[in-house]
Amino acid sequence: MKINRRMVLAGMGAAALAQTPLRAFAMTSAQIGGYEFISVSDGNLVLPRSFFFEGLPQDALAEALAPFDLPQDQLEPPCNLTLLRNDERVILFDAGAGPAFMPSAGALLDSLDAAGVAPEAVTDVVFTHGHPDHLWGVLDDFDDLVFPNARYHMGQVEWDYWSDPATVDRIGPARAAFAVGAARRLEAIEDRVSHFADGDEVLPGITAQASFGHTPGHMSFLLGTGGDALLIGGDAIGNHHLAFARPGWASGSDQDPEQGARTRQRLLDRLAQEQIWLMGFHLPQGGLGRVERSGEGYRFLGAAQ
Repeated sequence: MKINRRMVLAGMGAAALAQTPLRAFAMTSAQIGGYEFISVSDGNLVLPRSFFFEGLPQDALAEALAPFDLPQDQLEPPCNLTLLRNDERVILFDAGAGPAFMPSAGALLDSLDAAGVAPEAVTDVVFTHGHPDHLWGVLDDFDDLVFPNARYHMGQVEWDYWSDPATVDRIGPARAAFAVGAARRLEAIEDRVSHFADGDEVLPGITAQASFGHTPGHMSFLLGTGGDALLIGGDAIGNHHLAFARPGWASGSDQDPEQGARTRQRLLDRLAQEQIWLMGFHLPQGGLGRVERSGEGYRFLGAAQ
């Protein structure tokens, strides 16, 4: 798979240019499985370190994080969405955070503009899971659909979980707003959504891979074969540091930390053994890279390395 990386500027119109500087994006593209692959940015999250590291053994944690130059107060993981297109389809994996979640996120439409893709041209939106930075971008400020001509695809287990009125009471107070926001957005797309299960071909050449743990029905997606195969991993492998260095450790970002750790270890082992490309939603350098074994864990090698 030939990887291309380039800096692009999002077009914002003459009126906007007078007051607002253009956004610059490092865009990664490639050809794989009959599709053009493009990594598009939705900005980044801003999270306290405790979100990732609370409750972990501090001495061992410091040793595991030593090779990484991480800030001491808060982390700013990028948000990378996958765009696939060919002559028949324009497929977006997840919908970004939209305008209502976090000021540092919600840049997807600028990124799509930089890639020459209008929201109306998107034929399919495929969800890895229902967290805000992946789902809330289906609606704009006026609660209209951002991708009005798209067909939506979500795993049946994940759909059932976020659509269940009892979820808001069971998920815990820290994530209660996630459940309320998800239910409202799923209701907005329910008449144009398709559901699938593990192993199903969601769209031509794209197979669902169960990766439960981060959420109850989290899905990844496999595209292509052999050394050019790509796993669109969503948040199953949620960062480039501890998730690789100590994949068996529980992560506070996972709703089921034990299942999330088992899933992470299984995926990393397969990615390293079969040399499958990984596209991670919160991984650096546009999210695309390889996995290699490193000591008792693994290492992420961005496509630019």
